Amino acid sequence: MTMTTTGIGTIPASAQITALQQVREYPAISLLLSTTPAAALTGADALWLDALAAEAVQRLRSELQPAAAAPAIGRLQTLIDQAHRGPAGHGLAVYASAGSQALIRLPMGVRDRAVVGPTFATRDLIRALHRTPRHLVLTLNAGHARLLEAAADTLLPAATSAFPMSAGRRTATGRATRGRGRADRPTREAPAVDFYRQVDAALGAYLRLHPAPLVLLGDERATAAFRHLSANCQRLAGTVTGNLATTLPAELTARIRAVLDAYLHRRQDDTLALLQQRTTAGRVASGMPAAWRAARTRRPEMLAVDHSPYYPARFSDDGDILTPAADIAHPDVIDELIELVLARGGRIAFTTPGALAGHQGVALVTRR
Repeated sequence: MTMTTTGIGTIPASAQITALQQVREYPAISLLLSTTPAAALTGADALWLDALAAEAVQRLRSELQPAAAAPAIGRLQTLIDQAHRGPAGHGLAVYASAGSQALIRLPMGVRDRAVVGPTFATRDLIRALHRTPRHLVLTLNAGHARLLEAAADTLLPAATSAFPMSAGRRTATGRATRGRGRADRPTREAPAVDFYRQVDAALGAYLRLHPAPLVLLGDERATAAFRHLSANCQRLAGTVTGNLATTLPAELTARIRAVLDAYLHRRQDDTLALLQQRTTAGRVASGMPAAWRAARTRRPEMLAVDHSPYYPARFSDDGDILTPAADIAHPDVIDELIELVLARGGRIAFTTPGALAGHQGVALVTRR
């Protein structure tokens, strides 16, 4: 795998996470630490990164012959040097093995740790993907519409020729919207409705290929009118009052972030409600050992994971039974459980600390 480097606070792409999860070779080194957002890694963060790297290297040298450990250590040192020179987000993930390496700057903090195992520790990447999901922002102002792809605090034009779209101009399909004559102004009711229907059709075409939560941005009248007629608001996260041209980017992204946070809280409520329903039906395995066994022997529907659990463990010879390990150097098997559930077609839902206290922080919902 070639090296992948993401920018400040970038959400890792699902394909990148999948590629890292497919690595199966020992040693696979994972370094994770929270960092201070800045143009360069702070001195304190650099020292802590070096300490985590030294911890991993010391373990390798105690377990392997120098020739066996050298390739992974060499890749690790290359990434450490690069991390020292580059910018910093809220978190940093460093992955190195004999054949793979990746440096990822995260938009959220992580639990600091060095992990050496046969696979990479990717739970924080998945959590970043779920905590700040990729989303779309549709802006509606004064007869104009733009569609933006958003991740973390980044807003970029969507990769489609259908947008931007203006009333009175031809759309990507060649149809002309209403003109701007005195008797046919786009601010009048009928032309506005016609324009919004064309916007909605273009939005629907994009969503079919690139499904994502949607945020509407614009004045109250425009967003309300669009919501009334739209056939593509099933995953509407919310609306933000503002104007892309006149609102400061930092203020705009803060408002969008607040809307997404509320949306994610609603999703957590849905997760907890599903757990309650499935518990009544006898389809929930609570706690790490039970969830692990159920994931291996039954079809998983959803895995709910509290953000805080850490579960180092040993496997039985057949792989079905987990025994908690006192030695925290053992890999966190929650990472293994997440990968197993995803590989078997289940989905992952992260909850806030304490939300799954009745399930020891981990609950697996199984299919019939």
